[in-house]
Amino acid sequence: MSLADQILAVNNDLPIRTGAAVHSGKVRSVYWLTEDDSRRLIEEKNYDVALDTPLAIMVISDRISAFDCIWHGEGGMKGVPGKGAALNAISNHWFKLFKKQGLADSHILDIPHPFVWIVQKAKPVMIEAICRQYITGSMWRSYAKGEREFCGIELNDGLEKDSKLPTLLQTPSTKGILQGIPGVPAVDDVNITRKNIEDNFAAFNFKSPEDIALYEKLLTEGFDVISDALANIDQIFVDTKFEFGYVKDRNGNDKLIYMDEVGTPDSSRIWDGEQYRAGKIVENSKEGFRQLLLSHFPDPDILLNKDRMTEREALARDNELPAEVLMSLSATYLAIAEKVIGEKIVLSQNPKQEIIDILRDKYQLID
Repeated sequence: MSLADQILAVNNDLPIRTGAAVHSGKVRSVYWLTEDDSRRLIEEKNYDVALDTPLAIMVISDRISAFDCIWHGEGGMKGVPGKGAALNAISNHWFKLFKKQGLADSHILDIPHPFVWIVQKAKPVMIEAICRQYITGSMWRSYAKGEREFCGIELNDGLEKDSKLPTLLQTPSTKGILQGIPGVPAVDDVNITRKNIEDNFAAFNFKSPEDIALYEKLLTEGFDVISDALANIDQIFVDTKFEFGYVKDRNGNDKLIYMDEVGTPDSSRIWDGEQYRAGKIVENSKEGFRQLLLSHFPDPDILLNKDRMTEREALARDNELPAEVLMSLSATYLAIAEKVIGEKIVLSQNPKQEIIDILRDKYQLID
């Protein structure tokens, strides 16, 4: 079997019984189960949710997204070997640690396969909850140009690139395009202040103003748990993005939970501690791939300028990246995942068939 066959690039064509159209994001596809299958699984598996909770099968892929585009490599490589398994393994590890330490729940109810989550329907809070412990990336680029206010927070002069910030900063941005919020442009991923959220809490899908403080608490707690655990393996948790949403518990009460992935090389920057102390930045996350793309193409502004999205999409579509670039990224993902979980990740020879077999034989979701 070729390397290309081991990559799960297309994940929206599985023969899972569904009650709605399959929804595909940049990396994951979501299969909403029928009402009957949702109820049956809740009863059979004793999931801690109300009986009428809609459930979905969420299947990760090995696709690689950067700068809002999907990239591919030569030789038919439509993704990065091991990436999906690495991301899920890391997220699963952190969610278990959150549970152990008494933090909020997540949307994940079951993990049938390394590529697959069974999740409960959640109503997302429309905020990309970003936490920063170091000044780097887009924040540094803006700071270097003279900006000192970020999401309503003032920074002092004199900070150096890649240095630790005086305090952990929460710099939220919008998740999706939100209409009609005063002072907030109706575009995706625009920075917002705490006052924007307070004044329009319902527009961001918060149930009450008090839940703003709760989401901030969960964000800080989650960041600290991951940061402390990474420090134990001499890795630095630089910054990350969390997502939150509401679900109903068994008794029908609303609760705020963690959604999507947490603390992964896709949603976070992670630096090697030993190299950082020696004055070097070694990225153990997707950020290294982003930097490579910026240096690989002659006009990096295409990747950074949102007004050039059409050109950017063409760049990703029309350029096969060298296979060694994707293999190097594969090594990065697998190495950090194995460090985090403390065991080797064994890659499947045929992940799609494995998923089909498990969902048919153990969950009766495939005819």
